[in-house]
Amino acid sequence: MVHSMTGFARAEGREDWGELVWEVRSVNHRYLEVSFRMPEEWRELELRCRELVNRNIKRGKLDCVLRLRRSMSGQDALSVDRELAELVVRLCNEMDARLPHSVAPNALQILQWPGVVKEPKLETDCVAGPILKLFESALDGLVAMRFSEGERLRDLLLRRCDDIEAAVKNIREHRPEVIHNIREKLNQRLQELIEKPDRDRLEQELVLQAQKLDIDEELDRLASHLAEVRDVLQRDEPIGRRLDFLMQEFNREANTLGAKSLHAETTRAAVDIKVLIEQMREQVQNIE
Repeated sequence: MVHSMTGFARAEGREDWGELVWEVRSVNHRYLEVSFRMPEEWRELELRCRELVNRNIKRGKLDCVLRLRRSMSGQDALSVDRELAELVVRLCNEMDARLPHSVAPNALQILQWPGVVKEPKLETDCVAGPILKLFESALDGLVAMRFSEGERLRDLLLRRCDDIEAAVKNIREHRPEVIHNIREKLNQRLQELIEKPDRDRLEQELVLQAQKLDIDEELDRLASHLAEVRDVLQRDEPIGRRLDFLMQEFNREANTLGAKSLHAETTRAAVDIKVLIEQMREQVQNIE
């Protein structure tokens, strides 16, 4: 199975004490990197959340965000830290005495001072179960999305493999014509060298033409790489790095093929292969 490294999932849950929302987003990354944004009082749950991530995901940069909207009901839903409020009022009065044109804060402004109004504290034991269960649900959604996108990438890569295979087949079919044309040119050069003997020049010419004729090794390697890509795409494991390595090998053979080409059709096919390899390489960067 092929998994993409990009995806997004959202999971919502409702409890008596409020509504929870997990949002999990992943993008490409060389390794697995996970960051959490959650209320500080529940930060101790982060380690258990990371364990859930490690079981399901091997590569990618994940951003996990937890939000809570408390349910407020009854007279005891909110409380005021009266001591802090009185301190704020006293300090404001002292500043008023020093600043003749200042305006005294109203009650609402005092209540908005950090820590004056307090929400009932939720114990970690109370929220841990729902938070972890909801996070697991969000991860399941993310994994499903990454799998769906991975299958799309797999189909795209297989189509590109078919196109490269067709290009390699086209080169092989034109090989007799290419060899014939090279032989004609070589005979012509030999005739010129016979008329004006130059043994060193003759040997150089023979070596050069022999190298240009020998592209069978490059074609065989391209075919071998195609077979390996198709095999790798069937594996149930992270394959992104292996595919990235194969793209480098593909590109090396295509460059050599283009450099050796002495025929317009072969040159065009080599260029087509390089374009297809580059398209594959871009998509491989998204695969886990």
